[in-house]
Parts: sequence; structure tokens; C-alpha cells
Amino acid sequence: MSGFPLIVAFVLAVVLMIVAISKFKIHPFISIMAISLILGLVAGIPLVNKTAEDGTVTQGIANVIGAGFSGTFTSIGIVIILGALIGSILEVTGAAFTLADLVIKLVGKKHPELAMLIMGWVVSIPVFCDSGFVILNPIRKALVRRTMTSSVAMTVALSAGLYIAHVFIPPTPGPIAAANTLGIGENLLLVMGMGVLCSIIPLAVGYFFAKYIGKSVKAKDEADNGEIVKSYEELVASYGQIPGGASALAPIIVPILLMALGSIAAMAGWSGILYDLCSFLGTPIIALAVGTIFGVLQMAGVGKLDKFYETTNETLKTVGPILFVTAAGGVLGKVISSTSMVDYITSNAAVLQTIGIFFPFILAAILKTAQGSSTVAITTTAGILAPLMGALQLNTPALAALTVMAIGAGAMTVSHANDSYFWVVTNFGEMEPEQGYKTQTLCTLLLGVSSMIGIFILSLIF
Repeated sequence: MSGFPLIVAFVLAVVLMIVAISKFKIHPFISIMAISLILGLVAGIPLVNKTAEDGTVTQGIANVIGAGFSGTFTSIGIVIILGALIGSILEVTGAAFTLADLVIKLVGKKHPELAMLIMGWVVSIPVFCDSGFVILNPIRKALVRRTMTSSVAMTVALSAGLYIAHVFIPPTPGPIAAANTLGIGENLLLVMGMGVLCSIIPLAVGYFFAKYIGKSVKAKDEADNGEIVKSYEELVASYGQIPGGASALAPIIVPILLMALGSIAAMAGWSGILYDLCSFLGTPIIALAVGTIFGVLQMAGVGKLDKFYETTNETLKTVGPILFVTAAGGVLGKVISSTSMVDYITSNAAVLQTIGIFFPFILAAILKTAQGSSTVAITTTAGILAPLMGALQLNTPALAALTVMAIGAGAMTVSHANDSYFWVVTNFGEMEPEQGYKTQTLCTLLLGVSSMIGIFILSLIF
């Protein structure tokens, strides 16, 4: 199959995948792998390897699937594991609280919503947004009591800050996986910088929406002040010794600095042993490994090194499903690249070029809204787009990084009942589901759309 019928088959395959995940509750890994196999067979990929008369070998469907799966693990597996492990260490040691205190001191007590917004944004760079909300919720509740601010406004601000970093800034698994899939995995510093830049508009939108919605929606914990303060103090005390500012920042800052050093060495044209050393340390795997070492030192500093084995084990359990879904997305991308679809799209590139940077946003938004997981939406969209970057004229490093951002923006749009984060925010924010739709769902819609507007403007510049 080739030409337009193949495009139709691809669209139907994506629709079938969405229905399988959202309606029939089939696990994303199984759904994506099954759709990849079916699409490959329908597109005409042979059952076994075929050798043409000129010696050219066409890979069979089993080999294509194997190559897509193993290739993803080779490029991204260790990076995702180490990034998640750093986040788990920050949870176990209580360093997330230290980071939160630093942000509060920076912003000031007169702007509690802004403090929660930035706090969530910083903490969610290495920590999953679901975990980040649970960790920081006691601080949110305490600040509600101490500042007499709307509980809903604080909930929305925290949720928005966490979500923005979750979809935009590595080492969160989604952006890392997308960057690797789209060929800029060795330039994570560019992706991080672009993520910070693209966060500005949605952070502002999230802040003002939180201030606005807090006036009309009221949560159950608005007046429960005594219990709020007690729960916060008890939780802080339960951690015992908490890392200081330098120790809490090191696992996050050191990898960023090392990757920056690697990029500087390449841009400055250094050579010899200095370049080799900087390039080695700036590789994402090595940089995050060094960050993990600082995390281990952090655990030792607060007397919790005995929990490192358990922390690692729990992290691997958490990361496992993400790795396999990411690899499945790589399989789908490999199947697409093994068909004639790319050639057909390239020959008709003018049509897609009219959509340009909006194409990844729309595709990710459809996947996100349908099946709930932002990470699944990011990794699946990146796998689909990888072989199409040339046709979309998004294959320069800067535009590829912006594509990662566009995918992330779509993966925010929108959070509703099929998203676990929706229930985390609603339940811990002590709101009813219908209030969650007025706050979390509407906020994520505004965040996604406003992010995409900023990304489009940046695409005109780059």
C-alpha cells in the first residue's frame, strides 16, 4: 500500500489506538505495539527479510519492530532511569521542601500563589507532577492558613507550575524521550533552555487564572485551618534532618552545568583532552549519573543512605511502564519510517508545511485528551513525527527543540477524568469532580493553547 490510501490507513490506525486505550482500557504498550504490527502489515512490510536482485535487503516486520524497540532503549533508557531516580531521592530526603522554601524566600510571602506556581515549576523538573503535588500539598495547605489565600487559587497555581515543567523541561521522562526520538537527545541543554523560554507565557496565564478562579470556586479545606497547620508540621518533622540549600540543588544543578560545559566545549571548538573530558561529562547519561552521585551524597548527609536500595527499586518499578511505552512509541515510528509514507508526505510537503509547528500540537492534544497520559501522548507523538521532520521542515536543532515544546503543549491539553493527575489535584485540593473541570481542566486548556501561541511566535524567529 502506498500514497493516499496509506495515509488513510495511518489515520485509522491512530484512531483505533486511541479507542483501544481510552474506551476498551487496553494498556498503551499493548495498544501501540499491536497497532504498529497491523499498520506495518497493511502497509506492505514483508513478513521476513527480502533481498532484491541488487542486493538491497528489506527488513521483515519482526526485525523492524525489534529495531524500533531496542533503538529506543539504547538511546533513552538509562537517561530516563537516572532522571527519575534523582527525583525519587529528592522525595525521600525531603530536599523538595528545601527547594520550596528557597522559592518562597525568593518570591516573598505577599505573593503566595506566585510562590506555589514557581515552587511547583522548579520541583517538577526532576519530580513527576503527581508526586510533586502530593509532596508540596502540605506546604500549600499551610500557606493557605498562614496567608488567608484561597485554597483553590493555591491548588491551581501549584498544579499549573508542576504541569508546565513536567511537559517542557528534562530530565522529566517525556521531554527527554521526545528529544531523543527527534534526534536532539545529545543537545538536552538546548531543550532545557527552550523549555524555560516556553514556560514564561503559560506560567503567567496559570498565575492569573489561579487568582481569578479562586474567587468563584471554594474547596472543602478553605476553613479547616487547625488541621492544615498540624498536618504540615507533622510531615516536616517526620523527615527528621532535611538537606540544606546547596545539597538540595546539587542533583539538579550539577547535571545542567555539566551539559552546558559540554555544549560550550563543542561551540568553542576546544580540542584534545580538555574537549574529550568536557564532552564526556556533558553527555546526558554521564551528567545525570553525576547528579545521581550527588543525590546519594545527599541521602548520606541526612542519614538515609540505608533507603537507597529501596528507593532505587521503587523508582525502577515506576519507570518501567514509561520505558516500555516509550519503546513502543519508537516501534511505531520505525514502522512508519519503513513504509512509503515518508516519501509520499515529502512529495506533498506543501500541504503539511501550511500546518507546520501546529501539527505536533494537534496530534499530541488529540492523544492526550483521548487516553489521559501526558507521557504517552508525548512519546507516541514523537515516534510518529520522527520520520516526518524533514517534510515538515522542522529538522534544524532549534526547530526540533520547538517541536518537542509543541508536543509538550499538546500533551497538556487537556487534563480531565481519564488523567490520574486530574484526580490527584482534585482529591488533594479537596474539590468535587465538577469543580475539577472548572479548575484543572479549564486551566490545562488555557496553558496548552497559550503555550502554543508562544511556540508559534518563536518558530517565526527560529
